[in-house]
Amino acid sequence: QVQLVESGGGSVQAGGSLRLSCAASGRTFRPYALGWFRQAPGKEREFVAGLIWTGGHTNYAESVKGRFTISRDNAKNTVFLQMNDLGPWDTAVYYCTTKPLRGADWSSWGQGTQVTVSS
Repeated sequence: QVQLVESGGGSVQAGGSLRLSCAASGRTFRPYALGWFRQAPGKEREFVAGLIWTGGHTNYAESVKGRFTISRDNAKNTVFLQMNDLGPWDTAVYYCTTKPLRGADWSSWGQGTQVTVSS
């Protein structure tokens, strides 16, 4: 069973930056992919960014392209989300998740970390 723990959330002003981390633990950690999702108040959870663990291919939601960067530290089983040029519309709880196999659903989820951006 994979356990995910997010950190790095907080409050920033518009135009600021934050770096989220997601540390994974478990007997064997070899996911197909890792991802970040977010959920704003009153809205559905939405995909933000994803990374294929082997090879490092990434993809992003259109709303964050050019501002957010997903990366990983294989040795530490950690994935990061660097968020730049934040705006109030980025305010949400951010979750990391894993996809165990290609074509599978996103499964294990962290507890989430709050990001609040003020104008």
